[in-house]
Amino acid sequence: MNHLLKLSDLTGEEILDILNLADQLKYEQHNGIPHPHLAGKTLGMIFTKSSTRTRVSFEVGMYQLGGQALFLSGNDIQLGRGEPIRDTARVLSRYLDGIMIRTFKQSDVEELAEYGSIPIINGLTDFCHPCQVLADLMTIREKKGSFKDLKLCFIGDGNNMANSLIAGCIRLGIQVAIGCPDDYRPDEGVMAEGFAAGLLTVTSDIFAAAKDADVIYTDVWASMGQEGEAAERQKVFANYQVNAELMAVAKPDAMVLHCLPAHRGEEITDEVLEAHADEIFEEAENRLHAQKAVMVRLMA
Repeated sequence: MNHLLKLSDLTGEEILDILNLADQLKYEQHNGIPHPHLAGKTLGMIFTKSSTRTRVSFEVGMYQLGGQALFLSGNDIQLGRGEPIRDTARVLSRYLDGIMIRTFKQSDVEELAEYGSIPIINGLTDFCHPCQVLADLMTIREKKGSFKDLKLCFIGDGNNMANSLIAGCIRLGIQVAIGCPDDYRPDEGVMAEGFAAGLLTVTSDIFAAAKDADVIYTDVWASMGQEGEAAERQKVFANYQVNAELMAVAKPDAMVLHCLPAHRGEEITDEVLEAHADEIFEEAENRLHAQKAVMVRLMA
């Protein structure tokens, strides 16, 4: 593993290796055991999309690993404006030990990796969100004990989260059901891989998708950059809500996950979110540990 550009680049064994290391690093951090695997290393963090969890978790993670993180906003550097991405990649590779980028186009992340000579970590694009799904998988295994015989149901827009959940889950043998409007399905290539593995169902019937699910997952209806579509999406997704009625068809011990921030009363009710707050905020914490494991594997 040279980069983390998308989960479909990894094998199931590589994902498990990251999760196992994340578990170890979480134990060490909770018990005050130092783990300075990246002492003297610097991570550049490029943000053309703003963030709470991504910035804080990567910055704190580098500090806990003995290194340092450098915040680079889209306004601070020439990336894609006055300077080609390939030139930025070549320059930053001579200063840094790794780059995390949170941006819009997946092609920007791929170009950084092609022309740079240091590890590139995808902190989010419009196509996928691999770091979030590693944290999700970590949380699922913590709560369920293993991935054996599990079904995950995602309700909402077939967006970057749906794409990465499909890619990650099918590599670990988890059944995935996507409940989304027909015009908002996940990426065709991602779905083709899921169908070929015999582990994916995509339907506009959210109750069929959620039936007997072990994990119910949702995300906001309008992601960053889609603010102009918000009113239309409110109408389209009005019936795609995780609520008590939907939870009633899932397994009695089903857990609920949300990548946050949540719009309570839209994609998830306040009642369901609060009932599953321990799981959702453990999931948010696990961004820190999963990303530390990625950085150690790529940069140590």
